[in-house]
Amino acid sequence: MRTLSGKVAFRDLETGVWVLEADDGVTYLLAGGDRKIKKAGARIEAQGEVDEQSVTLAMVGPRFVVSQYRFLS
Repeated sequence: MRTLSGKVAFRDLETGVWVLEADDGVTYLLAGGDRKIKKAGARIEAQGEVDEQSVTLAMVGPRFVVSQYRFLS
């Protein structure tokens, strides 16, 4: 389990993808969570697993599978 924090953003690639622009300087493809996490510009702290093995069409960075999150103020 890994904890990441950063800003949620929408990227207009293919059909569109949601990413986490993490404070560690890496952009992660967001997976998991629920639809409430999809708020462009929101800062979050999330726990989950980084899946660096899967390949996606978006090619924005490693896939981060969110198990739980919270919005930061």
